[in-house]
Formats: sequence, structure tokens, C-alpha cells
Amino acid sequence: MATKYDPSKVLSDNRPAGHNFFLFDRYEAGIALTGTEVKAAKGGKVQLRDAYASVEKGEAWLLNAHISEYSHGNMFNHAPTRPRKLLLHRREIEKLQAETREKGLALVPTRLYLKNGRIKCEIAVAKGKKFHDKREAERARSDEEEARAAIRNSKHRV
Repeated sequence: MATKYDPSKVLSDNRPAGHNFFLFDRYEAGIALTGTEVKAAKGGKVQLRDAYASVEKGEAWLLNAHISEYSHGNMFNHAPTRPRKLLLHRREIEKLQAETREKGLALVPTRLYLKNGRIKCEIAVAKGKKFHDKREAERARSDEEEARAAIRNSKHRV
């Protein structure tokens, strides 16, 4: 009857990010939310598909992330795509700023999750994939699947 407690629960996952970008370093950031945003996010009403992060004036911001309005929120409800401040250490912010300015990389949110009762955002430093890169990745994935299927079939025949 004992169940293992899972401390992190994924609220939203940005799957297209792995398809559209080469993902490098990942950072865990806290996120400054209002009360209705927290309620809506815990209900799974979060969309990270077109979201991105940027560093401006020494602060990290999550932009274009869509958190739907809370159903029981009244006139104090939040704007769905407002800029939200990301909570990172000063050194991390400086490192992210250097990578985006000097190397021309992007900051992409990959997932939003609960950790010990707090909402966290995983940010990845990313480089955009070209069309041929996407095609090459798809080909490698299908080749790997075929190889696994062949191994699986050979084991059943023996």
C-alpha cells in the first residue's frame, strides 16, 4: 500500500523544442507568478509552444508563455501572455546573457513542473535547426527504430 512520492510533476512540456532546436545547457529557474496563474498552471492550463526567454537589464524573463485565465478568477485574473520574471542566480543570468549575445543562441523553455510545491521552469540554451538538420534527425531516428525491430525479431526466432 506504500506509494512512492514523486516530488516533481510536469505541468507543461515543450516537445517541439527538441525537434526545432539543438538543446545544450539546461537551467532550472523559479518563476514569479500571481495567485490565479499558479491555480491555472496547477490545473495544466499552460502552453509553452511559442514561448522563449530573454535577458534584459540583468533580469531573465519568460515571454509569450500562455497560461490560461483561471476559471474561478474574478476581475483580478491575469493576462494570459504577460512577461513573467525568471528567478535565477546572478552568475547564471550573466552566463545566459553572454551565450545569447556572443554566440547568437536562443533561450527556450522546455518544461514547466512542480518541485516541492513550487513551480519551476526548465530553460535550455538552444540553436535553431535548419530543415536539412530536422530531416537528418528524423532519418537517424527511423534507422534506430528499424535496427531495434530487427534485433527484437532475431531474438524471437532463436
